[in-house]
Amino acid sequence: MRYPDFSLTDKVCIVTGASKGLGQGTALALANAGAHVVVTSREAERVEPVAAEIQELGRQALPLALEVREVDSIKAMVGATLERFGRIDILVNNAGINIPEPALDVSEENWDRLMDINLKGLFFCAQKVGQVMVSQGQGKIINIGSQMGFVGGKLRAAYCSSKGGVVQLTKVLAIEWAKHGVNVNGVAPTFIKTPFTAAMFEDKKFYQEVVNNILFGRVGEVEDILGAVVFLSSPAADLITGHTLLVDGGWTIR
Repeated sequence: MRYPDFSLTDKVCIVTGASKGLGQGTALALANAGAHVVVTSREAERVEPVAAEIQELGRQALPLALEVREVDSIKAMVGATLERFGRIDILVNNAGINIPEPALDVSEENWDRLMDINLKGLFFCAQKVGQVMVSQGQGKIINIGSQMGFVGGKLRAAYCSSKGGVVQLTKVLAIEWAKHGVNVNGVAPTFIKTPFTAAMFEDKKFYQEVVNNILFGRVGEVEDILGAVVFLSSPAADLITGHTLLVDGGWTIR
């Protein structure tokens, strides 16, 4: 019998939006599992501290600038990764934003910015890395979505639309690329404490509404998400594709 293998020893991973929060935690978790990690942000300097932490774990790290709204920037990032490592085994599409506002007030500018980062950018990162993985005959792509891709949320018309798109896109890429040995899955967190959500949780009424919808009565921590990402990146998940794993504390089952 072959027992589950969760090791990522010497795998080459890319994590987008890796300067803080979930992206930073993901990069370090993958490195802790044995992987070498390319960490990206709009400015490479923002991910240099994360790269240093990865190197302290005995893994190789490459901090790169990436503007996910620009396909040429994505191509350059993929090219730099291949130049350094020669292959790409895992992509974690983590970069994303939210602009909370009533649906009646959403501007075209804000809608386009959110979609360009959360959906367009995610797709073209997956496409350009997917081209490499298809040629290799193997690879794992993990798209970071949200529980809001499954349920509605006030002040999140554009955000819910983008994350619902991520869920469907994950299925399509899984269908098209399975024959090439590429797994495409997603992870959909509930509300997580990060530097990006800190200001949001300062609203005590909002915070209590969130907690009331999570069966365990608490907001998620970055650490709550990392196991799902490492699992889907590992050989233990070789027969899983097109699935988005909800890490939502039970929010969506009601």
